[in-house]
Amino acid sequence: MVHKFQNIKVWQKAHKLVLEVYKTTRAFPVLERYGLVTQIRRSVSSVATNIVEGYKRRSDKEFAHFLNIADSSLEETKYHLFLATELTYLNKAEYERLVVMADEIGRMLSGFQKSLRLIA
Repeated sequence: MVHKFQNIKVWQKAHKLVLEVYKTTRAFPVLERYGLVTQIRRSVSSVATNIVEGYKRRSDKEFAHFLNIADSSLEETKYHLFLATELTYLNKAEYERLVVMADEIGRMLSGFQKSLRLIA
């Protein structure tokens, strides 16, 4: 049994992605500070936040719902990373590194959702 959200493996990976995105977006142009930087940081933070919120819900069904929201935010983040690459704010290697992390989180979220639906 997980007793703290910090022990959830997918949350750990999502949190690491949040930290990486924050570090990476520091180098974005100043003109994007209130545009793309804000959007990408909100979407990536939402992944970890929804895992935490779902963890505190009273049922596995509700938890699975929040994991679905986290997965949707993850897809939004992947689009923002793609856009940043197209705008040349991220180089291809940085983009690929972050997307590999995001894809792993996506697989973990999917598996976690399935396991909760089996229980509920």
